[in-house]
Amino acid sequence: MGYVFDFKAAREYDNWYQNPANRFVADLEDQLLLGLLGHVRGERVLDIGCGTGRHLLMFLEMGLDITGLDASPYMLDIAREKLGHRAELHQGLAEDLPFEDNSFDIATFITTLEFVDDVQKALQEACRVAKNRIFLGLLNRYAIKGIERRLRGMFSESIYNRARFFSVWEVKRYIRQILGKTPLRWGTVLHLPASFRKYTQHLERWPHIHRCPFGSFIGMVVILVPRYRTRNVPIGYVGQPRRAAQGLMKT
Repeated sequence: MGYVFDFKAAREYDNWYQNPANRFVADLEDQLLLGLLGHVRGERVLDIGCGTGRHLLMFLEMGLDITGLDASPYMLDIAREKLGHRAELHQGLAEDLPFEDNSFDIATFITTLEFVDDVQKALQEACRVAKNRIFLGLLNRYAIKGIERRLRGMFSESIYNRARFFSVWEVKRYIRQILGKTPLRWGTVLHLPASFRKYTQHLERWPHIHRCPFGSFIGMVVILVPRYRTRNVPIGYVGQPRRAAQGLMKT
């Protein structure tokens, strides 16, 4: 089932985003998401692992029709406090989505795949319920911050002890295994240590640095291309064409 956030972890997660000291990080991640995803007002979006509803609120302000799913009832309780009746919220697992095929235009995983049991099954489910594109927001195993988080987890209890980290190449491989050579775009943000942020914040916003694969946060949008299965249909000859063919064989 993967890791399900308890009450304490859900509050800590929400408090992290409420802390003004983390605003720069959250803003860079959001800018990358918006730059890659694109959107049309009224599109239906499913946020898989919606957490406390932060991104659902952002999608709502963008004019999207929003639905959220999370395995944690504590996360969903906080999301309901924020969203009220403006969003459909469901408790469930990423590997077994309770929706019909092609129910949404967009499906998103924003720091969700890190905590699921079966990454490939979760991605397959997203491809099933979304018909246009999927956005993946992931923690990078090769980023300076990613290495720091894993090292810290060796000496103290942390939510990151439960997380799986990814690389751009690994995520591409998952997508290719499921969809073949489907179009995708990616970028990363947060490349340099936070202690240097006073001097590097303008560099972090520079679009060209987003093509470096070693930022702490990976964003990737996958374009879902319809695929059609074909089969050969036997064609029989009747009437005059068959008799004509027989006549040719006799001559």
